[in-house]
Amino acid sequence: MTDLFGFLNCDKPPGITSRDVVNVVQRRLRPAKIKVGHCGTLDPLAEGVLVIGVGAAVRLVPYVQQQPKQYRGKFRLGASSETGDLEKGFTEHPDLPTPSLDQLQSARQSLIGLIQQVPPAYSAIWVDGQRAYERVRRGEDVEMPSRQVMIHDLQIVSMNYPEFELDIVCGSGTYIRTLGIDLARAVGSTAVMTHLKRTGVGDFSIESAVTIDQLRDAPLEPLLFPPIRAVSHLPRLVVDEDGSQRLANGLCVEGTPSGDVNEQSDVAAVNEVGELRAILRRKSRGWCPYRVFPLPT
Repeated sequence: MTDLFGFLNCDKPPGITSRDVVNVVQRRLRPAKIKVGHCGTLDPLAEGVLVIGVGAAVRLVPYVQQQPKQYRGKFRLGASSETGDLEKGFTEHPDLPTPSLDQLQSARQSLIGLIQQVPPAYSAIWVDGQRAYERVRRGEDVEMPSRQVMIHDLQIVSMNYPEFELDIVCGSGTYIRTLGIDLARAVGSTAVMTHLKRTGVGDFSIESAVTIDQLRDAPLEPLLFPPIRAVSHLPRLVVDEDGSQRLANGLCVEGTPSGDVNEQSDVAAVNEVGELRAILRRKSRGWCPYRVFPLPT
């Protein structure tokens, strides 16, 4: 079991933390000392795709986090809450205008692409050395710095006032509740997020996710996705058996990767059957190993 190397794709249920899911996997692997780590937190109230790296795949977590994420979010117009979701209830604002679907459709265009977003104060972001939500819960006023996030796509799936539903494809660091609130503000209202489901992260989809009960009870090895899934967005360099061994020994290889490559690119080295062998970076000696992974046993 100590050579497990891959990713689990869990459909996290609401009501538990991302760390709780990691703990389930770690308990299954004891007494073996195998690293386990998730590839991006889902809030306890949210559900959906939670990708978990197992073994050496933990070193690929940053590459999973680079990939677009897809969400379905439901919101209630004309309402607000301290947290932006239903964690602390919400307040209705009946005097606010009732926006139309056409107004929302027009406003969403300004929220696609690189945008500035102010994260909610009830978030795990570090502010002056402390989690923002911890400071807020102590009664402190916390000024959240804005930051740039990428919204690849934003679609209004349905609207039946006061409810509307969004389908979002975005980059890391995006707060979906803030996105829905910003859309509502753009049409003169406000909103609270009532439900959130992550439906995909890169090549990991909700359709291929397993339940938390399967992680608790089923054999884990058959549930693992190969590590190459973490780097499907990277250029690739195919290496033969000799090249694979050179990389295992920390030596550089030559070749022309497929895909869009520049001097700063990370490149996935794969063997002739498509298994991930290393992450490469360009140096004067050729394509050199930055991270090397176990050879097949």
